[in-house]
Amino acid sequence: MANVLPRDKQTDIVAALTEGVSIRAAERLTGVHRDTIMRLGVRIGEGCAKLHGSLMRDLQVNRIELDEIWGFVGKKQRRVTADDSDMVGDQYTFIALAGTAKAILTYRVGKRTAETTRAFVDDLRERVIGSPEISADGFTAYPWAVANAFGEQCQFGVIEKRYSAPTAPEAARRYSPGVVVGVAKNAVIGAPAHISTSYVERQNLTLRMSQRRFTRLTNGFSKNFVNHCAAVALYVMHYNFCRVHEALRVTPAMALGITDHIWTIGELVDAALEPENAVAMRRVGRFGVVEGGKR
Repeated sequence: MANVLPRDKQTDIVAALTEGVSIRAAERLTGVHRDTIMRLGVRIGEGCAKLHGSLMRDLQVNRIELDEIWGFVGKKQRRVTADDSDMVGDQYTFIALAGTAKAILTYRVGKRTAETTRAFVDDLRERVIGSPEISADGFTAYPWAVANAFGEQCQFGVIEKRYSAPTAPEAARRYSPGVVVGVAKNAVIGAPAHISTSYVERQNLTLRMSQRRFTRLTNGFSKNFVNHCAAVALYVMHYNFCRVHEALRVTPAMALGITDHIWTIGELVDAALEPENAVAMRRVGRFGVVEGGKR
């Protein structure tokens, strides 16, 4: 397919998909059939996952925030039957965000379970060096997973928010945040100076706005788990390398020192379609990467 679809069309499609455009809307905008768009999205997404794996390594960060964002594949959880696999129904995207550089350090898509949480935090430990300060929400799987992966080589705290009793209509209760009436911050390992998940929660809003399948109250959702994971991988690479953060005025990858310039969509497409060359690209400086730094 890559030899048939012109590069400028590939770039136009990826640009649309990273700006919250649905598959069918991208089809109308680009004149490319939706099946071709989905196949390209999977190829680019799989390449982005490999790029993230090779580039986001040996990261020195002082603060990390952990959170998970809800989505679903195929059907919502209440309609899942015993015959359905784990790739159907609710799927959570776990994200670790650097508090200063605002970069997504690692991510994982799966059920909101202790097993998924442990795999997510173990992968984070492999990517960061030193003893960072880590914050998470009140999900009970985090303390054990962080203690298992980091031991005493971190400062870890949990923030739990209490909300007022819902009085709004059903839609507002489900899709709008309630009124916070209390916040409890508890140190679990060491004595963290900051316990907050505000930055990663704000990043979750960016994800919902940038990926149509995450947008609430629409008919845009993932029908296939592989496509869902590919869309997340594309978002993460675009967020880290192509999207200028408004507060930083540079991309998160530049703030981490992984690259020296803002990647274009074309550069991202080229790198994603040649994932086996990602390490070589880093060494020779292609795409601006510097040495040292995975529907």
